[in-house]
Amino acid sequence: MNKSIVFCGSPEMVVQVLKSLYQNGYQIDCVYTQPPIASHRGQNVNKSPVHLFSETLNLPVRTPASLNNEEEKKFLKNLNLDLGITVGYGQILKKNFLTIPKYGWINIHYSLLPKFRGASPIQRAIMEGETSTGISIMQMKEELDSGPICNQYPISILDNENSEDLASRLSALASEKILENIDDIIEGKAVFKEQDHNKATYAKKIDKAEGKIFWNESAKKIIGKINGLYPFPGAFFLFKGERYKILKAELSNTTGDPGVILNENFEIGCAENSIKVLEIQRQGKKVQKIAEFMLGTQMKKGIILKDA
Repeated sequence: MNKSIVFCGSPEMVVQVLKSLYQNGYQIDCVYTQPPIASHRGQNVNKSPVHLFSETLNLPVRTPASLNNEEEKKFLKNLNLDLGITVGYGQILKKNFLTIPKYGWINIHYSLLPKFRGASPIQRAIMEGETSTGISIMQMKEELDSGPICNQYPISILDNENSEDLASRLSALASEKILENIDDIIEGKAVFKEQDHNKATYAKKIDKAEGKIFWNESAKKIIGKINGLYPFPGAFFLFKGERYKILKAELSNTTGDPGVILNENFEIGCAENSIKVLEIQRQGKKVQKIAEFMLGTQMKKGIILKDA
């Protein structure tokens, strides 16, 4: 199908969506992604995963700090676009941009809208203990994730699944389902239905400070934080002024006071039940399996972490 498409996206999880469009013969005339970011020491400039992948395909890439300007508006109009697709781009398009492509813009959002509108739907779903989520293919409007929906595809959240793995599964689903939706839109078969805005909830952007673990919360909630914030920014606790990030853990039936290391397997008491740490990372150090970590740490059975 020789139709002109512009793709907007940035993170690793949406690369496979772009790859699917390319491999299935869709004409991608331009890719928009977030600008490269200089490293902390300024030695390197890091391009987004979508940027790097687009370069391997020799696709034109544009990286404005804001797409909503006259230069980009003129550029897009000159492409004579049929359709715009955004997924994980991180910018809201203004009204005068939404009418540029012949068939408008669609967004692939990683939740079952109107639930979890916003920047962090995958992380929030896991952190709030949801058992299912999915993708929504919607027509874009100026208001955040509020446009009418064409199709939704639910999936279950697996037991102890982290946000990285869930994002990968959602992207695989999106890369498959977007193809039939594009065809239906261009062929005039797609039906868009308004969201129930009264049921809208919001998944605000993750703040690093949210990663701090409070042992007076339930083990289930703490596991949700660990999995939801993996791999970044991560869930952590402090011990003697240093930050320790827990990368993997599981629920445990061992009981004990909140914040207390209950045994040499590094099971830690919570307000309800306990967690068993499987992988941990000391500040500035490499990731370790818990058996290796326990050989060299001062954190032994009986230590109270919340007071350390």
